[in-house]
Amino acid sequence: MTDAKPDRMPRLLIVEDDPGLQAQLKWVYEDFEVHIAGDRASALALLRSEAPEVVTLDLGLPPDPDGTSEGFAVLDEIMALKPDTKVIVASGHGARESAQRAIAQGAYDFYQKPVDIDALGLIVRRALHLHRLEAENRALAEKSGRDNRVLGSLLTSAPEMVRVARTIERVANTNVSVMLLGASGTGKELLARGVHEASRRAQGSFVAINCAAIPENLLESELFGHEKGAFTGAVKMTEGKIEMADGGTLFLDEVGDIPLQLQVKLLRFLQERTIERIGGRRSIAVDTRIVCATHQNLEAMIADGRFREDLFYRLAEIVVKIPSLAERPGDPTLLAKAFLTKFSKEMNPQVQGFAPDALAAIDAWNWPGNVRELENRVKRAVIMADGKLIAATDLDLAAPDTAQDNPLNLKSARESADRRVIRHALARSEGNISGTARLLGISRPTLYDLLKQYDLNS
Repeated sequence: MTDAKPDRMPRLLIVEDDPGLQAQLKWVYEDFEVHIAGDRASALALLRSEAPEVVTLDLGLPPDPDGTSEGFAVLDEIMALKPDTKVIVASGHGARESAQRAIAQGAYDFYQKPVDIDALGLIVRRALHLHRLEAENRALAEKSGRDNRVLGSLLTSAPEMVRVARTIERVANTNVSVMLLGASGTGKELLARGVHEASRRAQGSFVAINCAAIPENLLESELFGHEKGAFTGAVKMTEGKIEMADGGTLFLDEVGDIPLQLQVKLLRFLQERTIERIGGRRSIAVDTRIVCATHQNLEAMIADGRFREDLFYRLAEIVVKIPSLAERPGDPTLLAKAFLTKFSKEMNPQVQGFAPDALAAIDAWNWPGNVRELENRVKRAVIMADGKLIAATDLDLAAPDTAQDNPLNLKSARESADRRVIRHALARSEGNISGTARLLGISRPTLYDLLKQYDLNS
């Protein structure tokens, strides 16, 4: 699972300025493709061109052969360019502090000088074995991430969210209006895009507008467009979002913020499927599907006279309720790993994963800001992390409050705890049954029975 060709030998880069030791080491590793570098520039050039799985690094390199500054500079650049590389540093007698510092900066192991060829060979081959295991784990994690995607791009392992996706898939190829109800940050626009991409309108435009972000006096023009000269500043004819989405889908986010006067005009469009631009005198037929979303209680707004009941029923032909992240056990860990992979590639390649305390904190947190909060915390942690693993402190998560309302009935409490722990273990092991059973300390048959008993297979 390395980036080598299947029939290519693993690559070892030896960074050593002693010509005699270079020659001695080169012929020891017959099962490796060996490359030799005697200074920083050639070492980094070979790192880029050959991408070796393992590097042995003498910290005493020119122009500082009697010190370690140049060697540590090379180590830092290797970790920045290819953090998955296993680097084994040379440590002279009495240089234990240098070895410990190298390990802290990302080196895999160290060896003593003068070199014991056999002992170094064992360390090199152990490093290669670990590199291959990590590469296989990354490939399996990526495959698991693909397997956990629904609607093309929605990542979830929670049955509650899978049911939402299945509902959307069933209604996508109809022309009914869909209303998505959920708290802020739950992924309403992602689901709206899923409706569009799963429909026959996928080749058309997907146009999104946040009704809460546009001033009332501009919202009508944004939705319906205007003719040249319709008002001060209207220097040319401009299509509105409804017209721009002709043949496709218009996503109205925060539809509860549309003012009453404009609600009448939107209702007329939904009934007649025609619009008139501001300042225009002709009706324009438009074939646009509406998907809308809100976090507000529209029924309460209807009772207060702030939202038209007839418009609600036109918009809410199908209502899909989106669970919060706290109602999707297992998904916080799954999503956090996906965000880490994305942001580490872009911003901090040395970050490889989460420490156990971070995973526990992610599982325990209630995520009031939902997926958006999780994404922001992981992004910030990736940027600020000093080591390979993100810790709970990097995520700035408070300790969970254990004094929560729990069922007093022992059977209900036990079942609730079983469900929660099983789903967290499934997410932690990327859905692997053997790994999940191992985490839970039970046999695979027992796990299968529990999955069936608690209906956790879907």
